[in-house]
Amino acid sequence: MANVETHSIDHVPRDERHGKAWHQAPFWFTGNFVISTMVVGFIGPAQGLALGWAVLASALGALFGTVFMAFHANQGPTMGLPQMIQSRAQFGVRGAIVPLLAVLFVYVGFSVFGLFLTTQALTMVLPGDATLWYPVVIVVAASIAIVGYDLLHLLLRWLTYLVVPIFVIVTIIAVTTLDPHSGPAGGHFSASLFLVQFAAAAGYQISYAVYVSDYSRYLPANTPGRAVIGWTYLGAALSSIWLTALGGLIASSFALPDAVGNLEHVGDKLFDGFGTFAVVASIVPSAVAIIGVNAYGSMLAGVTILEGFRPVKATARVRVLGIALFAVGVYVIARVLPDDFLDNFNSFVTMMLYLLVPWTAVNLADFYWVRRGHYAIAEIFNPNGIYGRWGWRGLGAYVAGFAAMVPFMSTTFFTGPANRALDGADISFAVGLAVAGAVYLVLMRGFDPAREEPAIEASARLLHEPEDAAAAAPAHPPEPTELLRR
Repeated sequence: MANVETHSIDHVPRDERHGKAWHQAPFWFTGNFVISTMVVGFIGPAQGLALGWAVLASALGALFGTVFMAFHANQGPTMGLPQMIQSRAQFGVRGAIVPLLAVLFVYVGFSVFGLFLTTQALTMVLPGDATLWYPVVIVVAASIAIVGYDLLHLLLRWLTYLVVPIFVIVTIIAVTTLDPHSGPAGGHFSASLFLVQFAAAAGYQISYAVYVSDYSRYLPANTPGRAVIGWTYLGAALSSIWLTALGGLIASSFALPDAVGNLEHVGDKLFDGFGTFAVVASIVPSAVAIIGVNAYGSMLAGVTILEGFRPVKATARVRVLGIALFAVGVYVIARVLPDDFLDNFNSFVTMMLYLLVPWTAVNLADFYWVRRGHYAIAEIFNPNGIYGRWGWRGLGAYVAGFAAMVPFMSTTFFTGPANRALDGADISFAVGLAVAGAVYLVLMRGFDPAREEPAIEASARLLHEPEDAAAAAPAHPPEPTELLRR
């Protein structure tokens, strides 16, 4: 039975750490095994990319994008902190608000999308409309988030046994009965469309980077880095490759790609009613759990922002209040958004990706190449400490990375000149990763880690961390290339 969590943005002491590295695999497999992942596979085929090329582009994109997501997982057990508060070491205690605000929009946007889909599925089999089901779904999801870390891990681990059999059946039916040449745009090879599909799959995986350490920070501090990274990578990449391939097949086979309607149609080929069951059973529990994940992350981000301006004691009351505010906000936004929000969801995710890519580059560059996982944890909560209020190097690299992306961007209201030259292929995320990371490393070139050693030692004493644990913990993680070689 999962216990109610007491920690929020505070450091998790070593004697409260628990869990195993392999738990990250089912958590991220199911966390990524949602219908929005399948929709990512629609993008290329809906524009005319042949199915085989679309599947290849999606798989390569997932394999590439998951690298950045998975390497964040090692930060959790090393630092014992949620993902986004670690950004204070690069951006400053208050400067970290820049990426945190973008993250809040991601949590809210994904939750509204999940709320729409869950209600759409529930009304297929139950009476009522949004007036009834919005508050019911939100209350259930918020309750899961209030219990916290252990329940979220437990649910996503066990949901694997529900959603995988359903999608195995649906995938077999789709492969054996659908005609991938009957889609809306035929099928051919196009280098630009191949890049569009690759970028969509890669960018979608990178967008999960803001979540990762939230769900690995309770792991024992001596958990091998290659294990937590490897299991995270395996779970997230496999589910993405599977569902984007299925999405590509569906989009290539229907005149009008529609995730819920197409999924129901495919399922009913087994027998009438199975399609409805497949939609409800695969969408509702997973979406509710993911809304809970977003509520949990939103609470952590919101408390981190507030704590940058005034001291906030990490109590159960603060956690509950933060999650309750998120729940109310999602309900209000869902009620006022127009019905075509689902049609514009990809545009929303794209904009959030633009804002988050420079952050992930800066954060990973600092952790693996600059400070190598060696941080004064207590100073992350001190606005007058060694990390300061505003980290101009991190903020400067972030701005440089975002600016470099602009010519490559493609949105409903703006198309950059480089994007037009590439026939619409949006590779801005790759440009942003490279520029932001490189600029940060250049700006930190004169950094001397020895200057922070006294603060690190003082922090360890304050947190009552045993000295021998520092040697066992991955406090100086190897560079990513070394981890991959292993």
